Amino acid sequence: MMSRSYTNLLDLASGNFPVMGQPREKKRLPRVMTVPGVISELDDDQANSVASDVPSSIIQDRIIIVANQLPVKAKRRPDNKGWSFSWDDDSLLLQLKDGLPEEMEVLYVGSLKVDVDPSEQDDVSQLLLDRFKCVPAFLPPDILTKFYHGFCKQHLWPLFHYMLPFSANHGGRFYRSLWEAYVAANKIFSQRVIEVINPEDDYVWIHDYHLMVLPTFLRRRFNRLRMGFFLHSPFPSSEIYRTLPVREEILKALLNSDLIGFHTFDYARHFLSCCSRMLGLEYQSKRGYIGLEYYGRTIGIKIMPVGIHMAQIESVLRLADKEWRVGELKQQFEGKTVLLGVDDMDVFKGVNLKLLAMEQMLKQHPKWQGRAVLVQIANPARGRGQDLEEIQAEITASCKRINETFGQPGYEPIVFIDRPVSLSERVAYYSVAECVVVTAVRDGMNLTPYEYIVCRQGVSDSESSSESSGSKKSMLVVSEFIGCSPSLSGAIRVNPWNIETTAEAMNEAISMADAEKQLRHEKHYRYVSSHDVAFWSRSFFQDMERTCKDHFRRRCWGIGLSFGFRVVALDPNFRKLSIDHIVSVYLRSKNRAILLDYDGTVMPQTSHNKTPSSEVISIINTLSSDIKNTVFVCFLSRWSANDNWEVCGQNSEFGWKEIAEPVMKLYTEATDGSSIETKESALVWHHRDADPGFGSSQAKEMLDHLESVLANEPVTVKSGQFIVEVKPQGVSKGVVAEKIFTTMAESGRQADFVLCIGDDRSDEEMFEIISGAISSGVLSSNTSVFACTVGQKPSKAKYYLDDPAEVVNMLESLAEASDAEPFPDTRSEDYI
Repeated sequence: MMSRSYTNLLDLASGNFPVMGQPREKKRLPRVMTVPGVISELDDDQANSVASDVPSSIIQDRIIIVANQLPVKAKRRPDNKGWSFSWDDDSLLLQLKDGLPEEMEVLYVGSLKVDVDPSEQDDVSQLLLDRFKCVPAFLPPDILTKFYHGFCKQHLWPLFHYMLPFSANHGGRFYRSLWEAYVAANKIFSQRVIEVINPEDDYVWIHDYHLMVLPTFLRRRFNRLRMGFFLHSPFPSSEIYRTLPVREEILKALLNSDLIGFHTFDYARHFLSCCSRMLGLEYQSKRGYIGLEYYGRTIGIKIMPVGIHMAQIESVLRLADKEWRVGELKQQFEGKTVLLGVDDMDVFKGVNLKLLAMEQMLKQHPKWQGRAVLVQIANPARGRGQDLEEIQAEITASCKRINETFGQPGYEPIVFIDRPVSLSERVAYYSVAECVVVTAVRDGMNLTPYEYIVCRQGVSDSESSSESSGSKKSMLVVSEFIGCSPSLSGAIRVNPWNIETTAEAMNEAISMADAEKQLRHEKHYRYVSSHDVAFWSRSFFQDMERTCKDHFRRRCWGIGLSFGFRVVALDPNFRKLSIDHIVSVYLRSKNRAILLDYDGTVMPQTSHNKTPSSEVISIINTLSSDIKNTVFVCFLSRWSANDNWEVCGQNSEFGWKEIAEPVMKLYTEATDGSSIETKESALVWHHRDADPGFGSSQAKEMLDHLESVLANEPVTVKSGQFIVEVKPQGVSKGVVAEKIFTTMAESGRQADFVLCIGDDRSDEEMFEIISGAISSGVLSSNTSVFACTVGQKPSKAKYYLDDPAEVVNMLESLAEASDAEPFPDTRSEDYI
């Protein structure tokens, strides 16, 4: 029997479905793309359209939290008939609710940690939806294995922790079938989200590397969906990430989010570097916010380390079971100094390095033999593989060797706990430990130090002696390669690969005076208690609201196929130029100004042969032969070698080139892949083919240098996308356009039809000048203006054509409608 949560999708999409037991106001079906890359036109009814200025205020906001696993525990009933479920209080997804607005409804989408028979899935789905507001995603066993244990754990997890696949046995090879399973799993998650979402009112918050392509599936369906993504693992440097065969697909998928979060600046910096090197994107930082401009959308970059759930830890501190266990541990380790490690059994946690450092400390400082104990709790492994088996064997051998070497009757320097440990027992160990040691070689955040600090602080209303003021001190030895390290300024940071230094740090930590430990502990506790999980989720959600505030004021176009799909956010009035419409206006006009860019407009940008085709020449000749037309083509070089320049600027002297060119040559020699383009009236330094980071740095330095040495020259120094340009002041395509309109008006032929077509940033000046010309009276308010850009992208133009081929077709239609007559003034003019 099909679950009612999955059947009536029409009611669900229209708002009639009673999600969470509360009726939702009836709304029409949202607009969706009927064919790839095309979405239906905006409705005239602004109140009901997804293009309305603001989302519906009748329905309360709701957030859909999507992660690999739901925050629930599942187990079979004793009679083996059905399932019982309970909340997983240790789940971050459950804890983050504390930072969200109280009135906000929270819905979870994810998979279960158990296998549910297909015959039971409908009933389980309905139960979880009704009682827990959870929507389970059931993955077929073959997809689950390849998705989680394959692509996630064999490729992404090692790569994001800086392990390259050197061989099939160490790191694994890239298999296309595993990537396809990853995509298939993400698609299943997207289907579960689509079944319950109200795209006009809901927020979606996606978590971690398991679901990095999910934003594309959701954005394809709902262009204006408000969506954030948070990565809980490290993000590697570009030199590591670029080895991934599907590197660009994942980056582009993530960029379909509105806000992307990272634990540390290093992780965010690496992501931004990858976007720059592989996609050519640049970021800007304003007022503390980092944004990536991507096809008219600004994707926010959030840097915010996650915190712990203070109330949960404090509630465990009050438990009688915990007090009893603390008493046991104090008796067990009486007269001993306890160092504690709590780590997953994982190749990146550095447990083996920690054991070697403990061994080294006992050798270098014999006073600790018989007195210092390292308790190492090893949580069950989440992955599989030969690497894990090897590290487990090494850890076991190290524990045995150290205990045999330094052990005494009634004393073992290493206590290795290789079993699941409850939170209550873990808190008890925290309470008796003098120092916590974290030696992970790479880790996303690692909240063990935070938990330890709170446990050592205790609770103010506790009546137990274990929370006395004397215990409110703590020490930390942490790897500099973990996410929480920058936040713990009082910790002793170490390079875990340096065994001797780590051993000395452990000795320093347990030998430190109590007063110093107290000061460091107080500093840490102030930070941890004020930056808890609620603070983290509240901050992320507020930034997501800010980033998405203009979604319903923009016209969005979905373009591209597969993972090349992206949403282009454009002006609401931006639309494709209708050939029939422009021909109709063209026929009614008497004085026409036609301004055409050349490269990238009538000639494809990628073409190496820039000579115009016979077709283009014929069209331009026909347009020029119509006495009503004034045609200008913006070309990079002189149209005719026999004609002189007509000067638009105030100064035509180029002595400044002798100053600027040597500077550019110096930077060109120092920057591989850069080049100088010498124009008759400008110098341009290109660094598109240089290393993105170094090229950008050199461009900024050159810009400052040129502005300094050319301060007294009549020139302008500007930086653009991969260029630095020096040109005379007051010279631009916009100035030329303004002169053309002014000259026509002064000669009694004020233009009543203006067509201006271009494809790059320099053409935007022409589009802007046209608007100014109307307001200044150079052009009449009745002038029909067609400012057109090539391609769907943010522009000051109001129209677009897809490519140069469409531009040529449109010009051909105008040529066919022209009255071609011999035109006496056939001279061509070059402007500077």
